[in-house]
Amino acid sequence: MNVIVTDKIFDPWQEVQRFQNDMQADGQFGACVTFIGTMRDFNENTDVQKMTLEHYPGMTEKHLAQIIDEAKQKWNILDAFIVHRVGDFKPGDPIVLVATWSAHRAEAYEANRYLIEELKSRAPFWKKETLKEGTRWVEHNTPA
Repeated sequence: MNVIVTDKIFDPWQEVQRFQNDMQADGQFGACVTFIGTMRDFNENTDVQKMTLEHYPGMTEKHLAQIIDEAKQKWNILDAFIVHRVGDFKPGDPIVLVATWSAHRAEAYEANRYLIEELKSRAPFWKKETLKEGTRWVEHNTPA
Protein backbone atom coordinates (compact mmCIF):
# COMPACT_ATOMS: atom_id res chain seq x y z
CA MET A 1 0.00 0.00 0.00
CA ASN A 2 1.43 3.38 -1.04
CA VAL A 3 -0.67 5.48 1.35
CA ILE A 4 -1.03 5.20 5.11
CA VAL A 5 -3.15 7.60 7.17
CA THR A 6 -2.78 6.78 10.86
CA ASP A 7 -3.38 8.17 14.32
CA LYS A 8 -0.27 6.33 15.57
CA ILE A 9 3.14 7.91 16.05
CA PHE A 10 5.52 6.60 13.38
CA ASP A 11 9.26 6.53 12.81
CA PRO A 12 9.81 7.94 9.30
CA TRP A 13 13.10 6.09 8.77
CA GLN A 14 11.60 2.74 9.74
CA GLU A 15 8.68 3.37 7.37
CA VAL A 16 11.03 4.18 4.47
CA GLN A 17 13.07 1.03 5.15
CA ARG A 18 9.94 -1.14 5.44
CA PHE A 19 8.45 0.16 2.19
CA GLN A 20 11.78 -0.07 0.38
CA ASN A 21 12.18 -3.69 1.50
CA ASP A 22 8.65 -4.48 0.27
CA MET A 23 9.44 -2.91 -3.12
CA GLN A 24 12.03 -5.61 -3.83
CA ALA A 25 13.77 -3.20 -6.19
CA ASP A 26 17.37 -3.48 -5.01
CA GLY A 27 19.70 -2.33 -7.75
CA GLN A 28 16.91 -0.62 -9.70
CA PHE A 29 17.05 2.75 -7.98
CA GLY A 30 19.88 5.19 -7.52
CA ALA A 31 17.88 7.71 -5.51
CA CYS A 32 15.44 7.75 -2.64
CA VAL A 33 14.26 11.24 -1.74
CA THR A 34 12.37 11.78 1.50
CA PHE A 35 10.44 14.69 2.95
CA ILE A 36 9.52 14.59 6.62
CA GLY A 37 7.19 17.26 7.94
CA THR A 38 7.08 17.88 11.68
CA MET A 39 4.91 20.08 13.89
CA ARG A 40 6.29 23.55 14.60
CA ASP A 41 5.69 25.30 17.92
CA PHE A 42 4.64 28.50 16.13
CA ASN A 43 2.37 29.64 13.31
CA GLU A 44 1.38 33.12 12.17
CA ASN A 45 3.67 34.69 14.81
CA THR A 46 1.91 32.84 17.65
CA ASP A 47 3.13 30.05 19.92
CA VAL A 48 1.31 26.78 19.28
CA GLN A 49 1.11 24.23 22.09
CA LYS A 50 -0.75 21.44 20.30
CA MET A 51 -2.35 20.69 16.96
CA THR A 52 -5.24 18.44 16.03
CA LEU A 53 -5.45 17.20 12.46
CA GLU A 54 -8.74 15.83 11.15
CA HIS A 55 -9.43 14.11 7.85
CA TYR A 56 -12.21 12.51 5.84
CA PRO A 57 -11.50 8.74 6.01
CA GLY A 58 -11.53 7.05 2.63
CA MET A 59 -11.55 10.32 0.72
CA THR A 60 -8.18 11.42 2.09
CA GLU A 61 -6.48 8.16 1.13
CA LYS A 62 -8.07 8.33 -2.33
CA HIS A 63 -6.70 11.87 -2.88
CA LEU A 64 -3.22 10.85 -1.77
CA ALA A 65 -3.22 7.77 -4.01
CA GLN A 66 -4.35 9.95 -6.93
CA ILE A 67 -1.45 12.38 -6.56
CA ILE A 68 0.97 9.44 -6.40
CA ASP A 69 -0.51 8.16 -9.68
CA GLU A 70 -0.09 11.64 -11.19
CA ALA A 71 3.56 11.78 -10.13
CA LYS A 72 4.20 8.37 -11.68
CA GLN A 73 2.77 9.66 -14.96
CA LYS A 74 4.86 12.86 -14.91
CA TRP A 75 8.22 11.41 -13.82
CA ASN A 76 10.04 8.16 -14.32
CA ILE A 77 9.89 7.02 -10.70
CA LEU A 78 9.88 3.43 -9.52
CA ASP A 79 7.53 4.10 -6.63
CA ALA A 80 6.33 6.61 -4.06
CA PHE A 81 4.99 6.36 -0.54
CA ILE A 82 3.06 8.72 1.77
CA VAL A 83 2.44 8.33 5.50
CA HIS A 84 0.30 11.01 7.15
CA ARG A 85 -0.74 11.24 10.77
CA VAL A 86 -4.05 12.49 12.07
CA GLY A 87 -5.17 13.22 15.62
CA ASP A 88 -3.29 15.21 18.25
CA PHE A 89 0.34 16.34 17.90
CA LYS A 90 2.87 18.13 20.02
CA PRO A 91 5.74 20.23 18.64
CA GLY A 92 8.45 18.09 17.09
CA ASP A 93 6.16 15.17 16.24
CA PRO A 94 6.46 13.83 12.68
CA ILE A 95 3.26 14.47 10.75
CA VAL A 96 3.98 13.48 7.17
CA LEU A 97 6.47 11.38 5.24
CA VAL A 98 6.76 11.50 1.45
CA ALA A 99 9.31 9.20 -0.18
CA THR A 100 10.12 8.69 -3.86
CA TRP A 101 12.43 6.23 -5.60
CA SER A 102 13.91 6.52 -9.09
CA ALA A 103 16.98 5.56 -11.07
CA HIS A 104 18.25 9.16 -10.90
CA ARG A 105 17.97 11.91 -8.28
CA ALA A 106 16.42 14.66 -10.43
CA GLU A 107 13.21 12.76 -11.04
CA ALA A 108 12.99 11.61 -7.41
CA TYR A 109 13.42 15.21 -6.19
CA GLU A 110 10.88 16.65 -8.63
CA ALA A 111 8.28 13.98 -7.94
CA ASN A 112 8.75 14.33 -4.18
CA ARG A 113 8.27 18.09 -4.31
CA TYR A 114 5.17 17.66 -6.45
CA LEU A 115 3.70 15.15 -4.01
CA ILE A 116 4.11 17.30 -0.88
CA GLU A 117 2.87 20.46 -2.60
CA GLU A 118 -0.19 18.70 -4.02
CA LEU A 119 -0.85 17.01 -0.69
CA LYS A 120 -0.76 20.38 1.09
CA SER A 121 -3.11 22.01 -1.41
CA ARG A 122 -5.55 19.22 -2.32
CA ALA A 123 -5.82 16.54 0.35
CA PRO A 124 -8.79 16.88 2.73
CA PHE A 125 -7.12 17.60 6.09
CA TRP A 126 -8.24 20.19 8.64
CA LYS A 127 -5.93 21.66 11.31
CA LYS A 128 -6.90 23.08 14.66
CA GLU A 129 -4.20 24.72 16.77
CA THR A 130 -4.20 25.03 20.54
CA LEU A 131 -2.74 28.33 21.74
CA LYS A 132 -2.42 29.91 25.18
CA GLU A 133 -5.51 31.96 24.31
CA GLY A 134 -7.63 29.02 23.12
CA THR A 135 -8.00 27.22 19.80
CA ARG A 136 -8.26 28.24 16.15
CA TRP A 137 -8.79 26.49 12.84
CA VAL A 138 -5.97 27.00 10.33
CA GLU A 139 -7.45 28.51 7.19
CA HIS A 140 -4.36 28.53 4.93
CA ASN A 141 -1.27 26.38 4.56
CA THR A 142 2.05 28.09 4.97
CA PRO A 143 3.89 28.82 1.71
CA ALA A 144 6.52 26.38 0.50
